[in-house]
Amino acid sequence: MNLAAFPSSAALARRLLNWYDRNARDLPWRHSHDPYAIWLSEVLLQQTRVETARPYYRRLLKQFPSVRMLARAPLQQVLKSWEGLGYYARARNLHRAARRLAETPDRNWPKTALAWRRLPGVGAYTASAIASIAYGECTPALDGNARRVLARLLDYRGDVRSARGERHLARVAASLVPCGRAGDFNQALMDLGAMVCTARQPYCRGCPLRGRCLAFRRGVQEDRPRRKRAAPRPHYQDCAAIVRRGGRYLIRQRPGEGLLAQLWEFPGGRPERGETLAACLQRRLWQDLEIRIRAGEQVLRLEHAYSHFRVTRYVFECRASSRPARARSPSLRWVGSAQFKDFPMGKTDRQIADWIRKPRASRRRERLLA
Repeated sequence: MNLAAFPSSAALARRLLNWYDRNARDLPWRHSHDPYAIWLSEVLLQQTRVETARPYYRRLLKQFPSVRMLARAPLQQVLKSWEGLGYYARARNLHRAARRLAETPDRNWPKTALAWRRLPGVGAYTASAIASIAYGECTPALDGNARRVLARLLDYRGDVRSARGERHLARVAASLVPCGRAGDFNQALMDLGAMVCTARQPYCRGCPLRGRCLAFRRGVQEDRPRRKRAAPRPHYQDCAAIVRRGGRYLIRQRPGEGLLAQLWEFPGGRPERGETLAACLQRRLWQDLEIRIRAGEQVLRLEHAYSHFRVTRYVFECRASSRPARARSPSLRWVGSAQFKDFPMGKTDRQIADWIRKPRASRRRERLLA
């Protein structure tokens, strides 16, 4: 069923916008028409819940109030400000794109979704959201909430995340977007999905589009959109070494590409088949840093879930029996515990750093749980 064929498509958009005018969420980025602020908010909201993004949005805007200030900031400073949000490629791409935009006069900034997509880290949804909200381009922006609302309106039985499903819903959304209020319409779909047409137990009684919703008429609203059964996430083990020398601790910077790129970590790695964790630490620190260590007591066991896999991380206090041959490398540092706060780290490495800074009695209690 194609909603665009309904003679009441314009009425449907009006009904949704009337609801939005009365019920729109009060979000800090909705108080600004600055394309930079809107772009920042949309990058933050990729893979992040609204309530989590709020304080980061305020903090980042205060620290980097303009694209030029963001562009001039060292990447390490940007990563540190982003710490805790995860998906750090967003921060690296934001910084890369800011450097490009900082060289562009304001009047020549991208104004269409197509132009925004040429910037690093800007996908189809983000580009359409910025173009419609900041510049009024008459284009649909489909996030997960909007896809769910449309799938229920249409009683769409296909996979909304497939290329075919995306194209179909995008065509329908394009037929509904009212030129003149495109940004409001896109945000209204998002808010309806977040507040009323929720993934589980949708509040259909309070939905302004209930009378137009085919899934509601057929009583299958909780079965739309159809969800593929998620494949089980692999579970890995790895280990990390707390290596201390004269009141300083050994940390290293991760490579420039890949998972947690350019963040700082306590050295370690993933054991090979049949290899003990202690042997893994000895092998990895020699291979990576040319330092010989003796693995001591396990002091922490940390669990962390990434988007596609889970990790259990075992942390050992270790003693260096030689100095690193690469001690002068800029990616390797001996730092005091008070300096940990100056280095951007992933979640588990920050947990290790915080544990080191705790009083000895607290650390002893946590060892018993490791």
